[in-house]
This record gives sequence, C-alpha cells and structure tokens, in this order.
Amino acid sequence: MSRIAPRGENAIPSEDLTRQYAQIEDEVMAAVHDVLPRGKYTLGPQVAAFEDEFAAYCGVARGVGLSNGTEALHLALLACGVGPGDEVLTIPNTYAATVFAISYVGATPMYVDIDPRTFNLDPDLLEDAVTARTRAIIPVHMYGQPVDMDPVLDLARRHGLRVIEDASHAHGATYKGRATGSLSDVGCFSFYPSKNLGAYGDGGAAVTNDQELYDKLRQLRYMGQKVKHEHEIVGYQQRLDELQAAILRVKLRHLPDWNAQRQRWAALYDRLLAPTPVTVPHVRDDTRHVYYMYTIRAPRRDDLKLYLEQHGVGTQVIYPKLVPRQHAYEGAAYRPGSYPVAESATEDILSLPIFPELVEEEVRYVAERIAAFYA
Repeated sequence: MSRIAPRGENAIPSEDLTRQYAQIEDEVMAAVHDVLPRGKYTLGPQVAAFEDEFAAYCGVARGVGLSNGTEALHLALLACGVGPGDEVLTIPNTYAATVFAISYVGATPMYVDIDPRTFNLDPDLLEDAVTARTRAIIPVHMYGQPVDMDPVLDLARRHGLRVIEDASHAHGATYKGRATGSLSDVGCFSFYPSKNLGAYGDGGAAVTNDQELYDKLRQLRYMGQKVKHEHEIVGYQQRLDELQAAILRVKLRHLPDWNAQRQRWAALYDRLLAPTPVTVPHVRDDTRHVYYMYTIRAPRRDDLKLYLEQHGVGTQVIYPKLVPRQHAYEGAAYRPGSYPVAESATEDILSLPIFPELVEEEVRYVAERIAAFYA
C-alpha cells in the first residue's frame, strides 16, 4: 500500500497550480519585471515573440494572440466567413464555449455523436450530418487526444467546408506526427490557467498557415484595423495581454517536459487501474495524447466520486451535461437519445488528478482508493 495519508479535504486535488508556480517562480517574475518598466502593455514585443514561438511549436507559419479560447473560435469562424443561416458541425459533449462561438456569429450548431472510446467526434457519422447549409466543422480534441482528422479533412474538401480545430485540451498533442493546430484551416487554443499551457488569467491564440485568414484574424482582434484609426470592418478588442504573453513564453519552454510527466502518470494509472472495473482512456496508435484530463469510465460514478472526496482525492466530471441540453439552448431541436454515445458518457465519466507536479505516491494512492471502493 502507498504510504501517503492525505489530510483534509482534497489533499490530492484534481488540479493544483501552486505547485507549478513554486517551480518556475523565478523565471516568471523575471519575465514580469522585464515587461513592466517598458510601459508597453498591449501588442508589444512579448506578444509578437510568443505568437512566433507558439506558431513554430505547432508547426505552422502564423499565430495570433487573443484574449481567450472562446474568442479564438469566434474570430476564426468570422474569418472563415461563417454567419447567419449557416450550420457548423461539432460534438455535443464539449465545453459550452465551443458552441457559444458558433452562436456568436449567428450560425446554428449541429451535433455529431462521438466515438465511445476516445470521446472525440466520430468521423463515420459526419457525412449524414452535412446539409446544404453546412459551412464548417469544429472537431474538438477532447481531454488531450486528437480527433481522427484525415476523414474529417477528406469530407471537408469534398463538400467545400472549413475546418477549425478546438485544440484547447491538446497543447502539444500530435496526430500522425503533426501537432494539433496544424491539422486544419485554423487551430484555436485556450490558455485558461489549468490548461497544459496556461496563463495567469485568460488568454488564447489562433494559428494558421493561411495568410489571408491570418490577416483577417489580426484585423478582427483589434477593432477592424490594419492601420491605426482606420476601422475598415467592425472588429473587437480581443488582444492577448503583454504580461500574459511573457508568462506564456516562460511556460512554453517547459511544456514538453510537463506533457511528458502527464503521460508518465497516465501510464501508471493505466497499469494500476487495469484490475479494476473502470475503463481507462483509450489512445489511438496514430496519436500522442497529452492528458489535459485523465478521464475514466466508472461504474457507480457518483458513488465513487463521493468516496474519493471522502478520502482526500479531488475529481471532476468534464462535462456533466451535453451542450444541447443546456438551458441556453432550450427550444433547439433536441430529443433524448439523439446522441446516445455522448449521453451515455455523461453518466460514467470521471477525471482523476493528472498534473505534472503529482508524485508517484499520490497516483498510487488514488488507484488504491479506487480499487478499495470496488472491492
């Protein structure tokens, strides 16, 4: 048995950003102290440098720093010409922000059910979902594993559709050797603090190889301007802050090691949980999963969650309700049973602690508690 004896509520939290900060505090403060005396706090050299570095990390030509991941999706849809009367295909088990971005441009979200093993969009169901009004597809790389993108892209080419990746769970993940963000017309990322690459506040980015889309994204993010005070189109105030860019540059240097640690803990969970009734994450042979979440399928999920909390282990259900069942979309065309695989997943998914700064005793303790619950 593990020697660790958690004390108090959630002694092993589902996530813990304080441990990471303690490790990189000196680097972060050096970056902050470099920015503050210069007096340039928006669209300065740190944003420009981060855009170039993150684009290179994703294997694309251009990056645009934005205020958050939701706005990355929103502006990407606008840049791709999606608007009122159009339909956009995505999955029902994503975070609501994915779908809100579709609503922001006046388009209609349409849902495709998921692969029961990966929780990602099932490409085999896409063809039947396409209509004369479909203009784009937003595949979401759930929990850190890329979607099977080749059939998605093949269908998009045949139907003349744009593909916009929601890669907010998948910083550094790869599909057939290519990084998320580089697999579509535009890749969109959130830098919410708990992400694999997280800011100390909100932040986001869009990356692309398409020069026309890049120019449009830059214009949209800053009040429709190409030249200051010349507002050619209706734009937005959705810039990434200079301070956040400086912090993200520090963190980006650590991201490969952090992702490797997540993979290490996932492999240990896989081994320790194998004898239990839970289903551990399935990883496709052609992907590199970076485990933003380590999400199991657990019989008696709610009882297990309560039991773990009582024994000092924090867990999360990401996400507990399908987007088309949210009150915000009440009245839209939805019937129970419309997305049977996604609906089934909401009943038994559970995300265990999976951050780089865990220690082996903690992972072993979590697995032991799960085994004890089912015993």
